[in-house]
Amino acid sequence: MKIFCGRANPTTGSVEWLEEDEHYDYHQEIARSSYADMLHDKDRNIKYYQGIRAAVSRVKDRGQKALVLDIGTGTGLLSMMAVTAGADFCYAIEVFKPMADAAVKIVEKNGFSDKIKVINKHSTEVTVGPDGDMPCRANILITELFDTELIGEGALPSYEHAHRHLMQEDCEAVPHRATIYAQLVESRRMWSWNKLFPIRVQTSLGEQVIVPPSELERCPGAPSVYDIQLNQVSPTDFTVLSDVLPMFSVDFSKQVSSSAACYGRQFEPLASGQAQVVLSWWDIEMDPEGKIKCTMAPFWAHTDPQELQWRDHWMQCVYFLPQEEPVVQGSALCLVAHHDDYCVWYSLQRTSPQKNGRIHPARPVCDCQAHLLWNRPRFGEINDQHRTDQYAQALRTVLKPDSVCLCVSDGSLLSMLAHYLGAEQVLTIESSAASHRLMKKIFKANHLEDKINVIEKRPELLTSADLEGKKDLWRIRSPCGDCEGFDVHIMDDMIKHALDFRESKEAEPHPLWEYPCRSLSKPQQILTFDFRQPVPPQSVRAEGSIELRRPGRSHGAVLWMEYHLTPDSTISTGLLKPAEDKGYCCWNPHCKQAVYFFSTMLDPRAPLGGPQTVSYTVEFQPLTGDVTMDFTLSDTLSDGR
Repeated sequence: MKIFCGRANPTTGSVEWLEEDEHYDYHQEIARSSYADMLHDKDRNIKYYQGIRAAVSRVKDRGQKALVLDIGTGTGLLSMMAVTAGADFCYAIEVFKPMADAAVKIVEKNGFSDKIKVINKHSTEVTVGPDGDMPCRANILITELFDTELIGEGALPSYEHAHRHLMQEDCEAVPHRATIYAQLVESRRMWSWNKLFPIRVQTSLGEQVIVPPSELERCPGAPSVYDIQLNQVSPTDFTVLSDVLPMFSVDFSKQVSSSAACYGRQFEPLASGQAQVVLSWWDIEMDPEGKIKCTMAPFWAHTDPQELQWRDHWMQCVYFLPQEEPVVQGSALCLVAHHDDYCVWYSLQRTSPQKNGRIHPARPVCDCQAHLLWNRPRFGEINDQHRTDQYAQALRTVLKPDSVCLCVSDGSLLSMLAHYLGAEQVLTIESSAASHRLMKKIFKANHLEDKINVIEKRPELLTSADLEGKKDLWRIRSPCGDCEGFDVHIMDDMIKHALDFRESKEAEPHPLWEYPCRSLSKPQQILTFDFRQPVPPQSVRAEGSIELRRPGRSHGAVLWMEYHLTPDSTISTGLLKPAEDKGYCCWNPHCKQAVYFFSTMLDPRAPLGGPQTVSYTVEFQPLTGDVTMDFTLSDTLSDGR
């Protein structure tokens, strides 16, 4: 069995479809998918249903049969909506075989097998003709190929091919149109996710400043978008420099081009400041009149903030300008949106590209190594002066004039702190060529290239010669059941089955500061690692139970690390302070926490008649770094909800 699986290319930012053989464990693809989150998106479902009904009616009013092509059908939901709305026949394309197989069963269970044909192919491989997958071209195109950036999942090439080879001229499309919006802001917090700031270290000889190399200063940054929940970013964390600007639209009912293009929008800055960041989102109009609209706008740009729909599969975008630029209130500028077939990026110009002919089709690419080595939260963590101060304070308590420090780094600045705080000798291990080159640049910019010895090796491969002879050194998981009147239990069962596989039972990394949540228990210590002792060769196992102290929906368990630098200094990668009385949490904004999703949840309707518990088993394999875990909820609903 051949299986297509999407992989994000970290260099280009695009999603590439790779063909895996029959031995590939596709269960982890299912378990970590966003199918359930999309089906729980009530606003999305309603708007699609309304748009499909309207499109089928327009075709029928012209006296034509309604022939639907549904690209990326998933569970077959949109195809079933189309048949219910009066479509004569639907061709449902799904490239991922396990999901295509599930769609066949869901379509059959809901009684639509005679009206819907599921085709397990990439849409570019679908054939039309007497012996083809489709006997003739379709006249209604339904798709849900969008990601947070709109075009990052290959929507433009898919539409381009569909119009040329699979659709009739003057066809209907649902959605009909998409528009991308942008807003220019100044934000030190967001800019700290993209650039290395000067870092101050208090030493016995006065203040030392770690300065970034000029290459990092000039680097345009990573080419990929940073998608986050903008609704969880405090308005005090940024200064608005422009109105919300509609940058460009794509009409999906006409021939679509995936060629590179750019669109400029003149604006006058609302305030003076440093232009650093572009916030961006999109909306889709399901009908030509624009009466049926689904928007990703954050609360301050939403027409009705009270109607905000929680989504995890579609969020908002943060783009970083290649360099920060000063802007003056009222002095006209031009914000330019560029895109190729998969990605969007922005630049700021004094005049529009149409007037001066300045078009920059090439995407900015990191040439300093830092943006390839550090992700956005890691940039923010390194720039956190309070965190640096805590590490410096901890180092002061252990360093002596004759100390020899070994830093297991891969892109850490701890070796520089150790040197500035008085260590006699500092060695740092950089296990990758990228981190080796980056740290060499940083050391050189701070005149430390002869002060810190860099070892390019994996830590487990170190020898005494390397050390110079020194040996003392939930919505996502919640079952859907019925979706808009269609039975999709088969997909729920498939995901639950996938979760039974070991690879899929591991916790997933999620930045919980973006997700409003409440704790139902007190934090509890699970495992302790003493870094002063040798790593044990055998597995480390912990078993126990956690008492639920508050009523509510229990969707999963969150795990994080607390690093005890000294008896008086601790850095947490999870909770930054105890939860409030109602359980609302304050999470570390620079780290992702490990989230283990339950396959069932505590019944929110049942009052807590006494302490209820969650039993857990956690096992850590020191030699491989693998962590497996299992949590068992008490008093769960029998139907799995």
